Amino acid sequence: MYQLKDFNYHLPSELIAQQPIRPRDHSRLLLLNKKTGQISHQHFYNIIDYLKPGDLLVLNNSKVFPARLIGHKQFSGGKIEVFLHHKLSRNTWECLLGGRAKEGLVINFLLNLQAEVIKNNQDGTWQIKFNLVGDKFWQVINKIGLVPLPPYIKRNKKQSDDRKNYQTTFANPKKIGSVAAPTAGFHFTPALLKKIKDQGVKISQVTLHVGLGTFAPVKVEKIKDHKMHSEFMEINSQTIKEILATKKRGGRIIALGTTSCRALESLNLKELTTQSFWTNIFIYPGYQFRLVDALITNFHLPKSSLLMLVSALADKKRIGQAYQEAILQKYRFFSYGDAMFIY
Repeated sequence: MYQLKDFNYHLPSELIAQQPIRPRDHSRLLLLNKKTGQISHQHFYNIIDYLKPGDLLVLNNSKVFPARLIGHKQFSGGKIEVFLHHKLSRNTWECLLGGRAKEGLVINFLLNLQAEVIKNNQDGTWQIKFNLVGDKFWQVINKIGLVPLPPYIKRNKKQSDDRKNYQTTFANPKKIGSVAAPTAGFHFTPALLKKIKDQGVKISQVTLHVGLGTFAPVKVEKIKDHKMHSEFMEINSQTIKEILATKKRGGRIIALGTTSCRALESLNLKELTTQSFWTNIFIYPGYQFRLVDALITNFHLPKSSLLMLVSALADKKRIGQAYQEAILQKYRFFSYGDAMFIY
């Protein structure tokens, strides 16, 4: 059985991408044949040469919202950061709190937004209740909230470009809910997606609102003991039918990103109507994939559940070799970094 240390690797800090490549589809692309272990190198716009008519490319259309809020404690004035995770009711949220907190604490934000800490969930998360709801709440959040950049992306000051960059071009404004982006999607432009569609590749969308389940660190030594936080997902009936039709005709199901992969693997194939539920599926070596045949993804953090997922799809040893090749060739890693196609 694999241990957490088995998924560690050394990454030179200078390879952690701090800015995205422009244009989006000009990032580098490492291709890994999961059956033979063969590795080759291209640019991302060459992905079109590796997709075939009859394939189904599945995107996660969830939209990131500015989930980081900077507030001050009502009486002491001390600074406290609130990282919204997911909505529980019309005015209550589950969140992470950066700073000392306790139940009953009142936090003041700009534009008359206020929150009260109502519960310590005893798992590192808290429940807070806001004084604003609906459109008024979202208007304030969109004005004062910060882009939820991961901590390895360093910013000396607020950069408005991240609002545009840290979002896929196909994010659906009606599907707001992610606190971290499905970053494999960063590499696609509308023009590239059109070319892919024009050559006979089907494109479908799922929704998985990225939350703690995706980026929370694995802390247990025996990885099978890791418990994923649940994330909300939705797959409509048309997408389900397209998935089954693709399998029937012998096409490949290609997941764009680990979030799309997890959504697909959580699907109930006996139910053809629209499905929406919370998933905490944890995919690690030994897992037998039911639907996903290939995966477009970024390079993931050491000891992360995402690294374990790709190691399940392509074999841990081959993933390790691919990562060492990427480091040798000075690929750019993590959210704003380069891409990998496991096929």
